[in-house]
Amino acid sequence: MSPPFVSILIPCHNAAPWLGATLESALAQTWPHTEVILVDDGSTDGSLVIARQFTARGVRIFAQPNAGASAARNRALREARGDFFQFLDADDLLSPGKIAAQLGLLATRAPGTLATCAWGRFADEPGAARFVDEAVFRDFAPADFLVLAGETGAMMHPAAWLVPRATAERAGAWDESLSLNDDGEYFCRVVLASAGIAFCGDPVARSYYRSGLAGSLSQRRSERARRSQFRSLELIAQHLRAAEDTPRTRRAGANSCQRFIHDFFPFPADLMRAARDRVAALGGTSLTAPPMGPRTAALARVIGWKNVWRLRHLLHR
Repeated sequence: MSPPFVSILIPCHNAAPWLGATLESALAQTWPHTEVILVDDGSTDGSLVIARQFTARGVRIFAQPNAGASAARNRALREARGDFFQFLDADDLLSPGKIAAQLGLLATRAPGTLATCAWGRFADEPGAARFVDEAVFRDFAPADFLVLAGETGAMMHPAAWLVPRATAERAGAWDESLSLNDDGEYFCRVVLASAGIAFCGDPVARSYYRSGLAGSLSQRRSERARRSQFRSLELIAQHLRAAEDTPRTRRAGANSCQRFIHDFFPFPADLMRAARDRVAALGGTSLTAPPMGPRTAALARVIGWKNVWRLRHLLHR
């Protein structure tokens, strides 16, 4: 039997400052049986020029008009030849031994199992990454992982996963109607299509999530982004409850909507009402105050946290 072949799939839109380092981390994998596929999604900053400098080293490049990250990932999936898929955003990084260590672990597990690894957030230097989401640094049954994510907001970013092709095919394509939290909705389906999650604790297996960039999708607060976030939460709750409709899965859905209210209140008003209705329908309460610092909490005790959030919204505008 031939060794597993892994497709490293990189969607790219205006990532010129970081793309070279990302491609180097993909090409530096100690597992030799890989291909690197980059889909340029209508970049205007020279990203495609940078990417083409790597074609001599085997990177396969496809260009398309700007259609969003999910569309770029779907194009990469259509082009991929691998037995496993490694998603890698164009500003994130992999440690050299990441794929090899995860494949070694999966060789001992049931077919269809997903692999994860420790991941850390960084801004400029990956050596300064903070590995803070340790609640997910363990093995999980599929529903257990999604319940924890819904209840607490804990997550695995896309590059931490290694996904068997057959599991990805059962899950289906990325939802191209979503922008914010498209990865949360996609990996919910992947997890539910899997035989479980195996956490690779080998210290050579790491992924690095570049955070806090000005203008990055996760930092956007546009109405379109907020609607995508809420729609993704609705879909995740539906997927999870279709697999297991129990008090704990309903509580997870309620908590995720409660965090949505905390994150985005008071705009747009119709989404806030819809989120409150979802929380109530799932048996939760939307009246709890969000986490806040001591000075903000003191003000909230006087005028209420919702009025504090309204003032903050006005100041940001």
